[in-house]
Amino acid sequence: MRTRSLLTLVGTVAALSIPAAVPASAADTPVLTTGSAGGAAVAVGDVLSAPLASGTSATLYSSATGTSGVKCTSSTFTATVTDNPAAPGTATESVSGQTFDSSSCTSNVLGVTGVTSITVDNLPYTTTVASDGTIAVAPASGSTIQTTVKLKTLLGSITCVYQAPSLAGTASNTDNSINFANQQFTKTSGSSLCFSSGYFTAKYAPVTDNGAPVYVN
Repeated sequence: MRTRSLLTLVGTVAALSIPAAVPASAADTPVLTTGSAGGAAVAVGDVLSAPLASGTSATLYSSATGTSGVKCTSSTFTATVTDNPAAPGTATESVSGQTFDSSSCTSNVLGVTGVTSITVDNLPYTTTVASDGTIAVAPASGSTIQTTVKLKTLLGSITCVYQAPSLAGTASNTDNSINFANQQFTKTSGSSLCFSSGYFTAKYAPVTDNGAPVYVN
C-alpha cells in the first residue's frame, strides 16, 4: 500500500509540473486580426477592402506642397491576404483593384475642364504590412506601379501616364486606416498639360474583412 501511495503521489506531482500544451493557433497572435487588436485571425485568401475615409479626398497634385492637380472624393481598393504570420512579423497582400469614381473627380489645372477617368494599371501589386504599421507596395517583377489619367481640356481629351517604382504608407488601429502621403509619381507620357510629377495622397478607412474592421498587431 505504501508503494502504491508513493507511486500515485509521484505521478500526481509529475502531472502538475508539466505545463498544458497550448495549440500554436491559440498562443500566437497573427499580424492581421479582425474585431480588435489580438482578435480573430484574418485568414489567408480573405479579401480586404476600404473606401476613402469619410470627409477626405484622394489627390494627385503637381507638387508635394501645392494644391494644383486632380482630386477625387470616391475611391476604393481591394486586396487578398496571401500570408498572415504571427506577430511581430509582416503580412502580405495582393492588391487586385483600386478604383476612382470619375464623377467624383475634379481638376483645377489651367486648361483642363474635367476628369474622364483614372485607372490603376499593371495590377496586381504586392503589399506588405508590418507589425509596426509600415506599409510597402511593389509591382510585379519587371513591372512598375502605373496610373493613367484621362482629362478633358479646351483642346480635347488628353492622356497622362504616371509611374512609380514603389509606394510607402502607414496603417493605424485608431480608425483602421491606411495612409499614403505625397507618394511621388513621374510622368512618362502625355501632353504639356500633364504635370511632370504627381504626388499621391489618400487615406482609406475603415479597412474591413467581410465587414469586420481589420487591426495590425
